[in-house]
Parts: sequence; C-alpha cells; structure tokens
Amino acid sequence: MNTRTIYLAGGCFWGLQKYFDQFRGVLSTEVGYANGPDQAPTYQAVCRDSGHAETVRVEYDPDALSLTALLEDYFRVIDPLSVNRQGHDQGIQYRTGIYYTDPAQLPEIEAVYRAQEAKAGRKLAVELLPLQNFFTAEEYHQKYLDKNPGGYCHIPDRMLHLAEAEGR
Repeated sequence: MNTRTIYLAGGCFWGLQKYFDQFRGVLSTEVGYANGPDQAPTYQAVCRDSGHAETVRVEYDPDALSLTALLEDYFRVIDPLSVNRQGHDQGIQYRTGIYYTDPAQLPEIEAVYRAQEAKAGRKLAVELLPLQNFFTAEEYHQKYLDKNPGGYCHIPDRMLHLAEAEGR
C-alpha cells in the first residue's frame, strides 16, 4: 500500500483526530506535540506554553485520498486567520500549522495554501514548515473523543460526521 504522512495542527488535537479518522484513505492518526523545543514535553508543560503545538500525525493512502483533498478538509474545520486560538481554546499550543517531512509534498501543500490565502483575501496565520520534531502525547489523549464521547471539541459535531453525510 502507498502511504504518506502529514502533521496538522488545528487547535485542540482531540477533535482534529476524530475529524480525520472518519475519512476513507486515512490509515491512522496519532496525537502529539510538534515543533517546540527538542525535549519531550508533558501535557502540563504544553499547557504552560512549552512552545509545542497540539498536532495530529495523519498517515494516509494518496491513492484513496489526495493530499490536496486532505488539506482542503483541514481548512474546513480551522480558522486560518486566527493566531494561537481555535474555538474557545487559546494559547501557543493551539496554533495552526501544516508540518511536512517529505519535501516532495511541498508543491501540493503550497498550491492549497495559496488557494486558501486567495479565498481569505489576506495572509494566513497557518504555519507552513518542515516538521522539526513530534512527540507522541500521553495515551489518555489518543482517540480521546472515542473514549469520552461527551468531551469538549471546538469542531462542530456535524463536521465529525461529514464523511457519512457526504457519502465518503
């Protein structure tokens, strides 16, 4: 199977993970902390401004789901103009970002990014950077909203059932 990986920060990682898990072509997701200092942080350190972003590692099959489609879905659930805030969540760990490890992905990422910028009519607050580091979050954060169905999520519930509604 053909697999690729992209790292996406979009506010609280609980909802973003659940959101991406619904799509055909997403093979696996894992939540963690990215692009902060090189030391592995705890959740408490991240909440005290360690500099890491709550991020979802998305492994996908590009033959079933293109990176363009995946990124367009990402932009459907974030406010790309908001700095260090998504929904009610505020702080540097809630910043938005697209982090890549394969430079071959960059032209496709940049094309989507430019299209979103044109749509917004101004510069986006979404970081577009190579992945510096990624530290897996504690186990209780993995698939959090599956374990805690009533848990808080800044992403509207209807978006967590988008694939079903759209027949994807």
